[in-house]
Amino acid sequence: MIQTRGAVLKEGGNGWNVVDIQFEDPRQGEVAVKMTASGLCHSDDHAVTGDLPVPMPFIGGHEGAGVISAVGPNTPGYEVGDHVIMSFLPGCGRCRWCASGMQNLCDSGAVLLAGTRADGSYRATVDGVPAGQMCTISTFCEDTVVSTESIVKVDKDVPLDKACLLGCGVGTGWGSAVNSADVRPGQTVIVMGIGGIGINAVQGASHAGALHVIAVDPVQFKREVAEQVGATHSFSNMADATAFAQSVTNGQGADATIVTTGVLMTEHVSEAFTSIRKAGTVVVTGIGNAETAKVEVPAFELTLFQKRIQGALFGASSPSRDIPWMVDMYRGGRLKLDELITTTYTLDQINDGYDDMKSGKNIRGVIVY
Repeated sequence: MIQTRGAVLKEGGNGWNVVDIQFEDPRQGEVAVKMTASGLCHSDDHAVTGDLPVPMPFIGGHEGAGVISAVGPNTPGYEVGDHVIMSFLPGCGRCRWCASGMQNLCDSGAVLLAGTRADGSYRATVDGVPAGQMCTISTFCEDTVVSTESIVKVDKDVPLDKACLLGCGVGTGWGSAVNSADVRPGQTVIVMGIGGIGINAVQGASHAGALHVIAVDPVQFKREVAEQVGATHSFSNMADATAFAQSVTNGQGADATIVTTGVLMTEHVSEAFTSIRKAGTVVVTGIGNAETAKVEVPAFELTLFQKRIQGALFGASSPSRDIPWMVDMYRGGRLKLDELITTTYTLDQINDGYDDMKSGKNIRGVIVY
């Protein structure tokens, strides 16, 4: 049994509660990880607000990195001391989606919001009650127990307090531009919402060779950071961004608009749809309320202008392939990670970190254990 502490959602609670947690020792195909750092992603706050329905008690966190402290029996390929980045999406390597190069859609992801293993079993308890793990990894813990399907080994000289961002935010944003929007050299791209995801969509669009990378956010600080990592222009609202995109494309509009707002609203997709050219693409990466956030666009324009609306989960990345690529890009100076981390926090400061996120003070906050 592993005794540790972590941030938990409880029935009738208000935000995250840092409490004692008990984990089982790892079973076959599992490892225990002593966490080094965890990013404060907006998706965990969606569990707090109820936009993402989760069972209680529920242990948060899905973007993290750490060091293996124990290995389950008959689990070859891993040893104590290995450094790992968590992937919030598991990859079994055997299902139709993994075999098709779409590991982000792996069938093992079906239980991510239940927080159990595939057979419905739990690995953690809080006050004697079985507790779900966010994305089955729960990185808001000093220690956690995870399936080997959800980790990627990295060299021991990789700084885990920076590389933790590769488990969600970086791959989701970067891939939304490179994979889902299929950005090409010379194109015009709008990124709507500059947080931990949008800032990396800016990086991805820039890496793909977009001529105009237009960042949109009402917070000036976020627009300034976007311009430091690849945005060529920035605006506080979509109307101005759309007008600019049209002005540099002979009136046509953006080739792609990537929606990475912290809380997706129906009007965000509508505004993005208006901003793109004929045969352009809207990539919807942000998450809103599961019941109320809708996609509403003119069907006439959808058909006759041949526009496309594309959903994006982890930026259509395959974690076991793409996380090592991103590590190499970071080491080579091509991918910025250090610049994305605005503030670091202790585990006990987690609610302060989310308050800072909501008030627009952070690109990404990180818990350092």
